[in-house]
Amino acid sequence: MGDFTSTLSVSASGLKAQSMRLRHVSENIANADTPGYHRKVVRFEELAAQKDGGATGVELGPVELDQKELARIYDPGSPLADENGYYDGSNVDLVVEIADARQAQRSYEANLRMFDQTRQMSSSLMELLRR
Repeated sequence: MGDFTSTLSVSASGLKAQSMRLRHVSENIANADTPGYHRKVVRFEELAAQKDGGATGVELGPVELDQKELARIYDPGSPLADENGYYDGSNVDLVVEIADARQAQRSYEANLRMFDQTRQMSSSLMELLRR
């Protein structure tokens, strides 16, 4: 039963990490037109190994701001514009964000399937042991 618990724990950590990743991607998309907004980037970190050498899981590392240059937008009528009529936009690329969202969604679904299959196998085993 320890292997089932370990597998459930790994899948649950993946679900949580992908959920948080999707939240940050959503924030980036929502702020794509916000002047001066820097895209949020997250990295995955492996959880500390267990004593028995079993599976560990993942979590999100600290949120970092993408240091890529901000887009320069020409709009002389904007109150944010400098003397040349430009202001700093965001560095969010919607194509990249949509690709990241799809990848996070697919990873989330894969972890969910693994969690569900492990739970079903565990239930079947418990039922067999009761007989």
